Amino acid sequence: MFLALPVSAQQAPPAPAGPRPVGYTVFLRGSVVGHQEVTVRSDADGLVISGQGQMADPIDVLTRKAEIHYRPDLSPASLTIDARVSGVDVTLQTDFNNGSAVTRGTQGTAPIASTDAVTPQTVILPNVLMGAHAVMARRLAGAAAGAEFRVFAGPGPSAQVSLRLGGETTEQVQTGTTTFDVHRYELTFDNAGQPIAMQLYADNVGTLIRLNMPGQGLEFVRDDIAGSMARTHVVSNPGDEAVVIPAAGFNLGATLTRPAGGSGRLPAVVLVGGAESDDRDGLIYGVPVLAQLAGAAARSGVLAVRYDERGFGQSGGRHESATISDLAEDVRAIVKWLGGRRDVDPKRIAVLGHGEGAWIALLAASREKQIAALISIDAPSTTGAEIALEQQQHALDRLKTSPEERQQKIDLQKRIQAAVLTGKGWEGVPPSIRQQVDTPWAQSVLAFNPAAVVEDVRQPMLFIHAELDRQIPVSHVERLADIARKEGKTKSVEVLTVRGVNYLLVPAITGETDEYRTLPDLNVSKEIQDAVAAWLTKTLPAPRR
Repeated sequence: MFLALPVSAQQAPPAPAGPRPVGYTVFLRGSVVGHQEVTVRSDADGLVISGQGQMADPIDVLTRKAEIHYRPDLSPASLTIDARVSGVDVTLQTDFNNGSAVTRGTQGTAPIASTDAVTPQTVILPNVLMGAHAVMARRLAGAAAGAEFRVFAGPGPSAQVSLRLGGETTEQVQTGTTTFDVHRYELTFDNAGQPIAMQLYADNVGTLIRLNMPGQGLEFVRDDIAGSMARTHVVSNPGDEAVVIPAAGFNLGATLTRPAGGSGRLPAVVLVGGAESDDRDGLIYGVPVLAQLAGAAARSGVLAVRYDERGFGQSGGRHESATISDLAEDVRAIVKWLGGRRDVDPKRIAVLGHGEGAWIALLAASREKQIAALISIDAPSTTGAEIALEQQQHALDRLKTSPEERQQKIDLQKRIQAAVLTGKGWEGVPPSIRQQVDTPWAQSVLAFNPAAVVEDVRQPMLFIHAELDRQIPVSHVERLADIARKEGKTKSVEVLTVRGVNYLLVPAITGETDEYRTLPDLNVSKEIQDAVAAWLTKTLPAPRR
């Protein structure tokens, strides 16, 4: 059992001296799938990044050698690769001169010969060496939001893609009893019109700490913080206390926020985040949603618990095999743990979920009688398959694609969803997409029907929805509330729609996802915080003496 305690240390652990290799662990949907050793050498001749390692199925890459040379001004000089990708040997040598990348090599028995136009300051990021992003840890220092970098991933028609910086925030990473500052850079790859979001973490001297691609479930983490003993420490409230909660065969790392001056048996609330964030603070695009809601609850006299999802941060378990049902059982474990504490009233425990976290909270409440009340924030009212299609159609509308291209993408989405749900029909689906979605989690999300679950919830419910939510449109809240009123077992349903607020629960103008990185106010709406606090106080009153 490990209990992390906050301390005042602000110094990062020293980076390995000289050109010794640094180890990085590769995670896919929370499961370890590989490891790479990366060496970074900088001298008067420029910067050299080299590495080797292996990533198992479904990525299936063996990197015997990868070496990237940059000139002193960080312009690219050369790339050398000797690897095995999906069972096929690949060797290539690329030299960069006068705006051209000249590549020669082989892929299996097929020769590679390509000359591609590149910009002078191109960044080299081959897929076989994730440690190549070490150069970005240096290039991003001091860059302004909106800065764009050109990337060379390999020879061919898509040799140059763009990488855009959305913004930078300073956070803290906690390892054992030590915390140190890291810079979190929000990046977006323009991948043939399909943007890929990515977060890169670097320390104050430009060392690569972590690379996270949430859409792909892929993480690349320096070994010293890859274990469950490390977590990103984003924000704290007065009264925060790190705790460890026993679950089914593993522990959940959590933070308990105690009301100031609270005494006796207190009401409590368990906060459940959505799929966009797996850490206890519910960090989404710089907004610590759960941490701020925990603070609001504590200020109203309610003890709050937020936690790292299983397989992430300081929580054990395996995330890649988890389903919505499994995560609901984690919530029930936390509720039972709270009910056994002397400072908590076991009859006054609520759960609050945001986004897909609201589905988890709904399911937990339908199963657990000890849950006394439920708050659902921005929950979808349709099945996961239906909301996924709705979100895709909205994105296509904004891209202004041709009717033919639009229909092709919709048809592909439907084929993918059918294959995930049935296990059949993967023919014609790109293997890279199957790797991302052929999981128990994706299957449980696509099949989940909140309408059927709401009918079994007996507890009082408060539905909150942001009017400018473009991910889960506001029309969903009335549908879900109507089902609860007409077909559910609860006797109390309240609805609050908050104007001028987006899915992140912060003030916005359009509510679209491409606006997230430009928002100046990263504080959860005061109206939402006050509504949560007031409803909990009203619904979980102190017992009469």
